[in-house]
Amino acid sequence: MYSRLISYPKHKSFFLFGPRGTGKSSWVKSEFSKAIYVDLLEAEIFNDLLANPQRLSEFIPKGFADWIIIDEVQKIPELLDEVHRLIENQHYKFVLTGSSARKLKRKEANLLAGRALILSLFPLTVTETQKDFNFLRALKFGQLPRIYVEEDPKQFLESYVKTYLQEEVQQEGLTRNLGAFSRFLEAASFSQASTLNVTSVARECSVERKVVQNYFQILEDLLLADFLPVFTKKAKRKMSVHSKFYFFDVGVYRTIRPIGPLDSPEEAEGPALETLFFQELKAINAYLNLNYGLYYWKTATDIEVDFILYGPKGIKAFEVKRKGKIKKEDLNGLKAFLSDYPMAKAYFIYGGEKRFFMDNIEIIPMTECLLKLPEILKN
Repeated sequence: MYSRLISYPKHKSFFLFGPRGTGKSSWVKSEFSKAIYVDLLEAEIFNDLLANPQRLSEFIPKGFADWIIIDEVQKIPELLDEVHRLIENQHYKFVLTGSSARKLKRKEANLLAGRALILSLFPLTVTETQKDFNFLRALKFGQLPRIYVEEDPKQFLESYVKTYLQEEVQQEGLTRNLGAFSRFLEAASFSQASTLNVTSVARECSVERKVVQNYFQILEDLLLADFLPVFTKKAKRKMSVHSKFYFFDVGVYRTIRPIGPLDSPEEAEGPALETLFFQELKAINAYLNLNYGLYYWKTATDIEVDFILYGPKGIKAFEVKRKGKIKKEDLNGLKAFLSDYPMAKAYFIYGGEKRFFMDNIEIIPMTECLLKLPEILKN
């Protein structure tokens, strides 16, 4: 098991959200070895607590002073009222894990009103895997922890995607038409790392636009997708108004995205590279509490920068390309951004081996940047 970068409050309850397979259960069992562990995936425990959430106190010995873990808490949102009562009256400390926010949102669940922090766990980062990190393998199969131990990572990812369809979407009754949702997933994969056009996706999968909008909301609620907004703060130009879309892990994206004989490798490789970089940015930003807002920048005339980070430590702009040699025109997006935001730091991440500066833009090899990303973001 890899040591994770995530840190947690020592004396306060917290939620831990993240997609299935990111290692939440393994991490809490390792980190809180003396905790009481309540697994809502166990049918008997689930049925008992669903029938009467107040039975939760029966799992806790009198005078217990360690942590109490409730795994997959979203399965019984009503349980959070009892957790709230026990925190208030008994001063217990809870770790509440979840792989979906949908039920909690729909039932307006009690999120404990500041009595518990909200943390996230992501796929493995390069910093966490260190010497085991293989760039080409990560670009193909992603960074879910099981990828590092599976003999057949492709088969694992296919099973992972199918499991989500069956267990999270079908069994939870999120959509009655699983075939339409499957077609939607495939159509959505062609929007990976691109400006999202819901109407176009609806047309591609032959599903009504309103239904497709709901499907995208399902993906977000299941923590399977992210939407990256446009950076518009004190904009000096007319900007794009649409967000960019990303499945949360590059391996999951590549499993959903079909590749036919007429598709060039670049059509999947480009979005895969952006996705890998984006998931690193999200994780490092969250784990180190850097408090950056994450955006992209795109003008109405299609001048674009892949990622903008805006926060207490200033503005950072990143352009990510696979190519090993750089032409001056490759820097046009970053140059345009710097002309509007001269206080920003600009980075061009590429597939070469040399680190240098060009026109006040730092050029960094991809693997080196991924390894040193915490340092880059902190400074």
